Amino acid sequence: MLNARQKAFCEYYVASGNATESAKKAGYSERTAKSIGQRLLTFVDIQSYIEELNKKIQDNRIADMTEVKEFWTETLRNNKAKMQDRLKASEYIAKTNGAFLEKLEVKGSIPVVISGEDQLEE
Repeated sequence: MLNARQKAFCEYYVASGNATESAKKAGYSERTAKSIGQRLLTFVDIQSYIEELNKKIQDNRIADMTEVKEFWTETLRNNKAKMQDRLKASEYIAKTNGAFLEKLEVKGSIPVVISGEDQLEE
């Protein structure tokens, strides 16, 4: 379990990438900030919290498919949007739902060759 100062260190570290500065901002001594910052980065709990913070940042920056589809649906239903944009949104929704998959039918026979060791014994 991390204390408040350790959490602050992690948050500053995620923002800056500088362990010494992060330790200072989190309230650690200026004299020992470099060594404490480096040591904190070796703790499993600190590493896990930093990973968690980075994941949250990434999740907020990158839209998932649900968010994208919601945006397309809002655009499609927006009567004030340009018709061109509404049509494009409907196309994207249809494509992601598999509406335009091309089906290919193959007729004929495929020869099967069994070589050497792969031959069945009778």
